[in-house]
Parts: sequence; structure tokens; C-alpha cells
Amino acid sequence: MKKWRERREAKSRKRKEEGKYGFWDVMMDILIWVPELIILPFRLVYLLFRLFGRMFSDGFDSI
Repeated sequence: MKKWRERREAKSRKRKEEGKYGFWDVMMDILIWVPELIILPFRLVYLLFRLFGRMFSDGFDSI
């Protein structure tokens, strides 16, 4: 059992050192980026409304 564990740890160290980018790494990236890409347009519209709202409210204060 000890030899198996040592071989397994050696393989994982080797992968980390080589910087291999496997199938599961790609899947995790997709799972992380999809929600970001869906939410991004709504966040931008929200921020634009806030920006214009502040510009108009500051503009009316100076009148």
C-alpha cells in the first residue's frame, strides 16, 4: 500500500510540475466561466443605469 501511495504522489507531483491541462481542468474552467458570461451583460447595464442616474442627479443639483 505504501509503494502505491508513493507512486501516486510522484505522478501527481510530475503532473503539477509539467503543467498539464487535462479534460477536467477544461470542464472546471467552463463551469466557472459560463455563469460569469451570463451575468456580465446584466451587471454592465446596471452599472450604466447607476452612472447615468448619478450624472443626472448631480446635474439637477447645480441648477
